[in-house]
Amino acid sequence: MERKIELSLEVFFGLTLVAFIAGFISSIAGAGGAIVLPVLLWVGLPPLNALATNKFQSVFGTLSSTINFFRKGYIDLPALIPALSYAFIGSLLGTYFVQQMSTDFLSLIMPYLLILLALYMLFSPTITDENLPAKMPAKVFAPVIGGGIGLYGGFFGPGMGSFFAVAFASLQGFNMRKATAFTKPLVLIVNTTSMFIFLLGGHIIWGLAITMALSQIVGARLGSNLVISRGTTLIKPTIVLMTLIIAIKLLIER
Repeated sequence: MERKIELSLEVFFGLTLVAFIAGFISSIAGAGGAIVLPVLLWVGLPPLNALATNKFQSVFGTLSSTINFFRKGYIDLPALIPALSYAFIGSLLGTYFVQQMSTDFLSLIMPYLLILLALYMLFSPTITDENLPAKMPAKVFAPVIGGGIGLYGGFFGPGMGSFFAVAFASLQGFNMRKATAFTKPLVLIVNTTSMFIFLLGGHIIWGLAITMALSQIVGARLGSNLVISRGTTLIKPTIVLMTLIIAIKLLIER
């Protein structure tokens, strides 16, 4: 059953704007969830409701950017089937595990996971727009990266798109545009799988989730067009800064 949570009109529209920004950012560099999830917690949603609502609205933003990249020839779906399969399995396991945990423990570890995410993004290797030799065979990449990040995505999620993009660029040698495009179907299957499990558990705040989803669609379409035309080099510092600020606020207010 959906939990009744009262939000003021100002907070509701503020979250809709956050969803637009997250859809825009996530389609460029991933990590839109690193913005939405902490803000949902910030306004008072319990952890499981925040995770579920975040998954629902993010699915539609990712779907929007996936369709845009696919139509413009940046995604090879047959080549992604093995990684998609392992990501699906990982997401099932991760979503199951997070629902077995105490929400108090989840609230405790979230600020630290966000700080680790920000540090990872800050110190991740430099990514270029040139194709490089692959460092990991595709048959190893699919279970290790697809399954591993899929597990993380089902369990927690923020930054999953960035982790996938960096993995494609550093381990498969993809240029940044191709790495970003290939990331989208993987994020989509992880979040969709997780979303349906949360849906069955009754954790989604429907009115808010649907409105944020519509806003995500618009932001993701604009952001994916920017990836195709200009690249992704300017957005990560903003994500790092916002993630750290929100994580520190969660720690202070706990």
